[in-house]
Amino acid sequence: MNTRSESVDGPLSVPALLHRNANVFALEPAYREKEFGIWQTWTWSQTLEEIEALALGFVDLGVREGDFVAIIGRNRPHLYWAMVAAQMVGAVPVPLYQDAVAEEMAYVLGHCGARIVVAGDQEQVDKVIEIQDRLPDFEQMIYLDPRGLRKYDHARLHQYSHVQDAGRAKRDELLSEITARQAKLDYDSTCVMLYTSGTTGKPKGVVLSNRNVIETSKSSSEFDDLRQTDSILAYLPMAWVGDFIFSVGQAMWTGFCTNCPESAETMHNDLREIGPTYYFAPPRVFETQLTNVMIRMEDAGRFKKWLFDVFMAHARKVGPAILDGETVGLWDRWKYNLGELMIYGPLKNTLGFSRIRVGYTAGEAIGPEIFDFYRSLGINLKQLYGQTEATVFITAQPDGEVRSDTVGVSCPGVELRIAENGEVFYRSPGVFVEYYKNAESTAGTKDAEGWVATGDAGFIEEVTGHLRIIDRAKDVGQMANGALFAPKYVENKLKFFPNVLEVVVFGNGRDECTAFINIDLTAVGNWAERNNIGYASYQELARHPQVMDTIQSHVEEVNASLAQDEMLSGCQVHRFVVLHKELDADDGELTRTRKVRRRIIEEKYDDIIAALYDGSSSVSTVTEVTYEDGRKGSIAATLEVRSAEVFPVGQMIAAQ
Repeated sequence: MNTRSESVDGPLSVPALLHRNANVFALEPAYREKEFGIWQTWTWSQTLEEIEALALGFVDLGVREGDFVAIIGRNRPHLYWAMVAAQMVGAVPVPLYQDAVAEEMAYVLGHCGARIVVAGDQEQVDKVIEIQDRLPDFEQMIYLDPRGLRKYDHARLHQYSHVQDAGRAKRDELLSEITARQAKLDYDSTCVMLYTSGTTGKPKGVVLSNRNVIETSKSSSEFDDLRQTDSILAYLPMAWVGDFIFSVGQAMWTGFCTNCPESAETMHNDLREIGPTYYFAPPRVFETQLTNVMIRMEDAGRFKKWLFDVFMAHARKVGPAILDGETVGLWDRWKYNLGELMIYGPLKNTLGFSRIRVGYTAGEAIGPEIFDFYRSLGINLKQLYGQTEATVFITAQPDGEVRSDTVGVSCPGVELRIAENGEVFYRSPGVFVEYYKNAESTAGTKDAEGWVATGDAGFIEEVTGHLRIIDRAKDVGQMANGALFAPKYVENKLKFFPNVLEVVVFGNGRDECTAFINIDLTAVGNWAERNNIGYASYQELARHPQVMDTIQSHVEEVNASLAQDEMLSGCQVHRFVVLHKELDADDGELTRTRKVRRRIIEEKYDDIIAALYDGSSSVSTVTEVTYEDGRKGSIAATLEVRSAEVFPVGQMIAAQ
């Protein structure tokens, strides 16, 4: 046993954790993947053999210690193995977003100087080939799925399985080399480099060490009592820090099984088949699932709909209390158990949530109604707050202390403080090492004592110690009259409505707030079909008078709610437009993690913003769009500008 890779407290690198799991959990499932409709399983001992073969193949290809190995594709065991194999030979894995266009990939690949790219399929291979002339460090590409690639020039292309075969063939010759490289790995060795979403500029490469990943995985697993017998569904982007911690960090620490769906289209069916015990999803996923449930219930028979409404009303009344172990009357508990048999149980099974012990949501605020809906079913859904720079975990909600209006208490080992301007700072073992090749940004984010600026404004409740996030610190501003301007708070309240997909609120330095709104095509489209309303496009449906009326009612309901909050009442939306197109990452309006790029939107739609403030009743605009094949085009539209009712501060308003 090597003293540098193992300590009194446990392994000091992810490859060392893999070796431990292959010994301790040898025959237990480590990874599953559904392919061609059939689930395939690899045990921990088989996983070690697969990863070691690839690591040997890497060395045979000339991968050196310190090299960057880019990994691009959907969630597949082989791509997770590529990350660990890179670590095993002393290289640094750099996962990229699979839906990124070639131009976005060019920046990341060029910035880190990746010599090796592991691509999932022909689509990803084509993107790299398109930009390879701009990548002076790029040398070799390994592809996993050979379909469509047989006639390509294979001078620098290698099939994944062939690289493994070459590694196995040279095992006796090369094993001592990778053993020596693994022996050098310790807590301070780089584990992974993950790029930020780049909401305000070029993405930054966040360097995370083995200490960051292992300490965070250990403490978060103990916080929620994660076990080797747990299982997760890995479906979120591999380039996102959350997926890396859940599917690699925590999986390696606890030894639980990581399950990969067959495709994005089959994800929900695969979720039902696996029935994970540990699950994470951003609010949009939970919102979409609830929207689909409500759509189905609208189409259900009268008795079934009545039964659903009666038992769900009871679930909202007592479900969260039962989940938290509070005392509930015998009659209420009996009625809830009957609801579990007739409604809640079948619904959870349909959603794939029957076995969940721990569920989390993060990234954006989730609507209280949506949050409470899932908890009322008996699903232990909680909120956490984190960042790439924190190796995810900053705060989380302990069992029994779950609320929709906070993001929980400090995670184990995390210290919090609030600056005078309200910005949240933290310090923990998970704090990132640096931004790669960006000392200035590193120093601007992390001080000499290890405190990191989150960029979010919030406060800590004195009694409970729970953290409440108000908004992004850079987005919090002032109205012209000095009132607080917190756009994300308002945007999230509007996105609680199933009909609303995205919102951008304006108003900093102005007399009043206005908003852009995207409708949710699935929810609104279903309403149109039920009411025999024909439409040919998103644009046509978005400007339908009844749709506009519905969105206006949502805006006014939010305004009524904001009027009850003296601090935020100035953020009521006075005028709005329903945009003629969905905000899109391909058009630069959103990041790949669906965060709004405010500056780009303000510049791109300055004519519409002007109309919101000059009293116009409509505005004609032409917007450039990017099609799936990369071609550019434009959409012309005339948008209606609507005024919404605003309410006096503190006035109680009946729901619209």
